[in-house]
Amino acid sequence: MCQYPQACVTALALAALGFACLTDSVVPPTFDGHRALQCLNRQVSFGPRVPGSEAWRQCREYYTTYFDSLGLSVDSQAFDFVDPYSGATIPLVNLRVIIEGQDPHQPGLLLAAHWDSRPRTDLAVDRSLAALPIDGANDGASGVAVLMELAGLLAAQPPPVKVELLLLDGEDWGRAGHVDYYLLGSREFARRGIRGKYRFAIVLDMVGDKDQQIYREGYSEEYHPELNDMVFDLAKELNITTFHDSVKHHVLDDHLPLNGGGVPAINLIDFDYPYWHTELDTPDKCSAESLENVGKLTTNIIYNSSLWPKN
Repeated sequence: MCQYPQACVTALALAALGFACLTDSVVPPTFDGHRALQCLNRQVSFGPRVPGSEAWRQCREYYTTYFDSLGLSVDSQAFDFVDPYSGATIPLVNLRVIIEGQDPHQPGLLLAAHWDSRPRTDLAVDRSLAALPIDGANDGASGVAVLMELAGLLAAQPPPVKVELLLLDGEDWGRAGHVDYYLLGSREFARRGIRGKYRFAIVLDMVGDKDQQIYREGYSEEYHPELNDMVFDLAKELNITTFHDSVKHHVLDDHLPLNGGGVPAINLIDFDYPYWHTELDTPDKCSAESLENVGKLTTNIIYNSSLWPKN
């Protein structure tokens, strides 16, 4: 089971209080990739998290229980989608977890990942499996696993400003080429009004690959190169060698509706993943080290406001 021990939360909180007496700067807490990998495995253990399925319901309950154990409440943003392929009404739920910061007057940071699994295996190696859903270990569970481990750190050591962790649903619903039926959760989230509420957003997707290779994502570079600069300069400083400071892919992902809604957003994604949309996207393709790379970088961004682009 993925569980953030209460003793760890208490110890982190005491350490943070002790350090605050010594200096005005903040030492970021330590991100644990092994705990994040446990969270990834636990999500996948329920089965494919296809919206409306029993596995989807069980995993949603698991998230709520997990965040509750940290003293964090979960706000459910429920909505329905009429599936254009079957005509069925599909229930979808975005999950929001807000950690208050030390300065309540500043706009917060938004960190997002999608939690749903793709309902079909378009690129199945075994074509008899093409109509079945994928586990989505890397494509879905990995980004959420990073957010879950971050939640424990944030609960123990309040960040400089409010941080919202956003678990988006329905990112991967559409069939290949039907772009209007992807990104359902982020479209709905943006539709409800987000302009001016966040300083910036970072979307984490497919970040757990053992052979991690993360490049500047193309649309992120076009819209907000200053955020990419922040991330990739920091990766160099932290000696995270799996981040490459050049553009390689343009990816349709949840950062696009966020940008459209008025929030500066970028996408951190390893799109050089050979198991994408196949039955082989399973936990054995992911590693604690890769999750820790992304978690360590994200933690440093959260707690070091001097890195943030100036408004």
